[in-house]
Amino acid sequence: MKRGVLPSLNHVLLATLVIVTIVLVASYMLRPGEVELRVSTTTSLYNTGLLDYLADEFSRENPRIYVEFIAVGTGEALKRAERGDACLTLVHAPSLEKSYKEKGVLGEGRIIAYNYFIIAGPPNDPAKVRDAPSAAEAFRRIAEAGYQGKAIFVSRGDNSGTHIKELSLWRLAGVVPQGEWYRESGQGMAQTLVIASELGAYTLSDIGTYLKLKAEERLPGIVELYHNSSELLNIYSAYPVTSCSGEEARAAQDFLEFLWERQDLIGSYGLEEYGQPLFYPAEDKLEWLEEEWNRLARG
Repeated sequence: MKRGVLPSLNHVLLATLVIVTIVLVASYMLRPGEVELRVSTTTSLYNTGLLDYLADEFSRENPRIYVEFIAVGTGEALKRAERGDACLTLVHAPSLEKSYKEKGVLGEGRIIAYNYFIIAGPPNDPAKVRDAPSAAEAFRRIAEAGYQGKAIFVSRGDNSGTHIKELSLWRLAGVVPQGEWYRESGQGMAQTLVIASELGAYTLSDIGTYLKLKAEERLPGIVELYHNSSELLNIYSAYPVTSCSGEEARAAQDFLEFLWERQDLIGSYGLEEYGQPLFYPAEDKLEWLEEEWNRLARG
């Protein structure tokens, strides 16, 4: 008789497991009338927490729309848009954006925010970046120190908006970076900053991700060395994806309009925690930003 007990219990346990699994899966499924909006986005917007904050506010006003973010580098975010994996994309590489607009992948978008890139590096600053008259000169000094074995630079190397900006600065500096001093992480901004900190290396970062990780005490080996140059302007734009249709396309447009109408949320994010906003709203400087976007788009 006892031999029959175990199979019976196993059947009960298996049935229970199946039921629990079905309940868990069902809990993650959208309810009737709800829409999932897939948004591909640069990691710098997502890692700072801004997008979750904005999505929470958006959901209060639009409870039937569930926003799912795909956080990757700008190059990959645009590829995801082209493949139809997202119906809205948030990116910060004007030259790349321009090419995808010309291919018809992206619809009419908006500049939604801006901030600045910074050059971070070791506190002793062997390349003397702090005293550089320009970002391009700072990069030239880093390369010179690198070839002398005095400095390391960590690049994202991932075709992200930050990586594209970095490559443009090397071109302005007249440098082709190569050799042991030049490392590519192939990672997002947060991971690249952590690697630079561990190596005591220089890197280019958006100010938002840097401030967040610095406040979390995750970057003991590096400090901000150079910032707020006109060369280091960082413009964020949002675009609907033309291949999308139906409810998700309408949801994408709704979220895009929300990002513009609630510029106050973007401008206040991080102010209390970090003593300065991580991003600046675009509405007050839109004409200037559009001119700068066009300049950057021309490369």
